[in-house]
Amino acid sequence: MRPATAPTLRLGVLIGLMAAIMPAQAAPPASADAEVWRRECAFAATMADRDLQAFASFVSEQALFHSGPTPLKGREAVRGFWQRFYAEAAAPFSWYPDRAELLEPGRLAHTSGPVFGADGALIGRFYSIWRKEADGEWRVLHDHGGPPDAKDRERHARPDPDACR
Repeated sequence: MRPATAPTLRLGVLIGLMAAIMPAQAAPPASADAEVWRRECAFAATMADRDLQAFASFVSEQALFHSGPTPLKGREAVRGFWQRFYAEAAAPFSWYPDRAELLEPGRLAHTSGPVFGADGALIGRFYSIWRKEADGEWRVLHDHGGPPDAKDRERHARPDPDACR
């Protein structure tokens, strides 16, 4: 094996540094999971669009959301609690997926990703279970959130405007 030349070493170091400092971009998976990814993106767009009725259409009738002091059971309970987030002209937070995977092909899926405050600061991570319902639409069956972890703080320092494109 020949020793690396100085230009080759510099190029290798440069590529390594660029990989380390480039932000990880969320991108839709290249498999069947992409359908659920797109659905999560459309769900998140209801917040930006300030459309509570569209939001509710993504929520299963049998949904369980951990959004408040007690679990919210059913679409109407979720809509009733979440209407406070749609009351003002500006969205109080935003989200997008950075993970989507089918759990039971054709029936259940999981999405998760970062949540940002109105100021663009990372404030949490969401976790959702989706179910493909009798009408063929994916709807959120279970949703909960938590604080961002160290990996989130590294990968999602600020919202990625291209995450759902």
